[in-house]
Amino acid sequence: MSQFARAESCLSNGRTASIRVLGIRVDLVQIPDVVRQMQSWIQERRGSRYIAVTGMHGVTEAQNDPSFKAVLNAAALVVPDGMPLVWLARLRGYPLKRRVYGPELMLTFCAQTAQCGYRHFLYGGAPGVPEQLAGTLTSRFPGLQIAGTHSPPFRPLNPEDDERIAEMINDARPHVLWVGLSTPKQERWMYEHRDVLNVPVMLGVGAAFDLVTGRVKQAPAWMREHGIEWFYRFIQEPRRLWRRYFIGGSKFVGYVMLEALHLRRFD
Repeated sequence: MSQFARAESCLSNGRTASIRVLGIRVDLVQIPDVVRQMQSWIQERRGSRYIAVTGMHGVTEAQNDPSFKAVLNAAALVVPDGMPLVWLARLRGYPLKRRVYGPELMLTFCAQTAQCGYRHFLYGGAPGVPEQLAGTLTSRFPGLQIAGTHSPPFRPLNPEDDERIAEMINDARPHVLWVGLSTPKQERWMYEHRDVLNVPVMLGVGAAFDLVTGRVKQAPAWMREHGIEWFYRFIQEPRRLWRRYFIGGSKFVGYVMLEALHLRRFD
């Protein structure tokens, strides 16, 4: 069976609504919806689209930087990777069952499309991590094709490095580019490269590289599903995450209350 035929046999379509949270469009999708949409874009092969897998942290960061708000709203999909966004959707009458958890989205897509002939490129993580992730994925999902891996330097890329990396990715001809650079860096990177890369779908999945490989231990499922994964992660990395969860979280709650009471507009 040809690669095109395999892709065709795996394809289905779907559309959903969205809400706005503090000026950010949040698409009311679940993981099966995202998988279907990704397959549709791969089949269409029209330009490069990116998916922002974001939650409370990303939405709060956007309030401090209008350019980042524009980056999120320019995404083809902004999916709710965080229970606070799911709860807000429910309060507005949209009965979302679950969050779109980045690591689960990656594993689900790979599991359901391993035989479709899609080529994956893994960009991000510390040195050696994308290669480790490639091994994990191909071991779990026989038939999965890894087109390439790259761990970029932590320093800002100079134009020559940036051009070389873009050329390397395009030469690999991936259908899906998984980007693990953390928020907001990964969303900015996808936005800036959307017209340079010949990749149908890019996804910013942040910590998924470390979580899927087991380098960072995931919270138990019951914590992830009830909105307290943040506490588990904070216990693991308090020095890095205290500001995000306590200061950023307080800002998010305050902003949402101001918006709900019509005391401030965030559009």
